[in-house]
Amino acid sequence: MAHTFEELVEKQRAADQAHNRVEELRETYGPPTLEGGWTQRQTDTYETAWRAWRDLARDVQASVTEYAKAEDVSRSDIEADLKKAVRHPDGEREGEGGAA
Repeated sequence: MAHTFEELVEKQRAADQAHNRVEELRETYGPPTLEGGWTQRQTDTYETAWRAWRDLARDVQASVTEYAKAEDVSRSDIEADLKKAVRHPDGEREGEGGAA
């Protein structure tokens, strides 16, 4: 479980990086159905990256749920704050430190 909002942000960033890696591999390798397809190494690399992304994303979702329950805040509010924090790392969390 993420004990702080900052831990949620770090988990989301890790999941986003893993997703970006999957997208990069898709662009680099092209569709696996093209003539010749992917090599076994490419397939293994892609599947490993995809599993890492899936596992990190699942961890983020579980942590957001637990954090929202612990803080007695709606999950959607936490998700919205998390999205803002990941996109704007220098900004403050809504409702903290003054104007939102």
